[in-house]
Amino acid sequence: MVRLTVDLIAKSRTHFKKKRGLSLLHYLKTLTHLYFSNKNIEEIGDLSMCRNLTVLYLYDNHLTNICSLDFASNLTHLYLQNNNITHMDNLSNLQRLSKLYMGGNRIVMVEGLEELRGLRELHLENQKLEPGEQLLFDSRTLFALAESLCVLNISNNNIEDIKELAVLKEIQHFSAAKNKLLYIEEMEGVFELWPQLLVLDLSGNPVCKKNKYRDRLITVCRRLEALDGREINELTRQFLINWKASKEANKRRNNNEMSAWPVVTHPQTNDFDVGQGPHPGRIYRPVNKQGWEPQQPPRSIIPAPPFAENIPQREGRSQLGRATAVRVKKQGRALPLAVKPSLQTEKKLSEEEAAPL
Repeated sequence: MVRLTVDLIAKSRTHFKKKRGLSLLHYLKTLTHLYFSNKNIEEIGDLSMCRNLTVLYLYDNHLTNICSLDFASNLTHLYLQNNNITHMDNLSNLQRLSKLYMGGNRIVMVEGLEELRGLRELHLENQKLEPGEQLLFDSRTLFALAESLCVLNISNNNIEDIKELAVLKEIQHFSAAKNKLLYIEEMEGVFELWPQLLVLDLSGNPVCKKNKYRDRLITVCRRLEALDGREINELTRQFLINWKASKEANKRRNNNEMSAWPVVTHPQTNDFDVGQGPHPGRIYRPVNKQGWEPQQPPRSIIPAPPFAENIPQREGRSQLGRATAVRVKKQGRALPLAVKPSLQTEKKLSEEEAAPL
């Protein structure tokens, strides 16, 4: 097992070089940058003598956890990407840390950063997740970073939504490429709360295929300079903003016009009820509380031909008489029609009735 210790620093040619009058102890006290990337390091040992350390490069190693950094109260940059770290712990003493690089590890939950209220950049891209896992965020960490975090990279982590990130109102650079973000409305709701956003990368997400995806995000992010690696032309931005404002104004005007229309209500009447009396199917008119009075159904009216009264009658059985006659059945019942037959027509009908069949 390779451990990062003071002895390993002393043996490193790129670091300590014996000079006349310079001791190892003095060198460690003045050391500010420590470069031990790609050295097969599996564990961090005791480095408490390096109290002025500000930048530590430990990327491309085999670390599985973060430890032995409590001494590094002056550390501002920590590079731990491409290791096998599973938890973000033992970082609470690094209160001056401004940049934390932890991409390419095995982190599932972003947590343990509540004391890092000066952290400005957090890089967590390309975590080595198990099938079905996605990168999650602890709400306490998010609220702690709300006032300071400016750069966040969470690309390629199977993330399905970012609603909980809305509290990070100081974000300027946000990268969430190659995730599973789908809903454009969710994106708009979050980005409306990020007034400082300058650079945005969502490439490789299903949401990029939505209709007018680019136009909608440009109008929401008023200060955005680049979207998915493409710069935004100021004329294009202004055109889209004006177009959206015009569309919303038209919508409000139409809504106001519709709300100004008078509403006509027709009161329900109960003058006639069908099927409420003793004989279903008849029409009844309420008379009093004790009973019902049957109402005669409306008579069927067959319209008369125009100017029927002025048509002269001929001798014999006229065509008009046939059309307007009261047809008498053998039972003696008659159905009245709209046009009253003439006297001559009645006489003819009487003669026809008397004639033998």
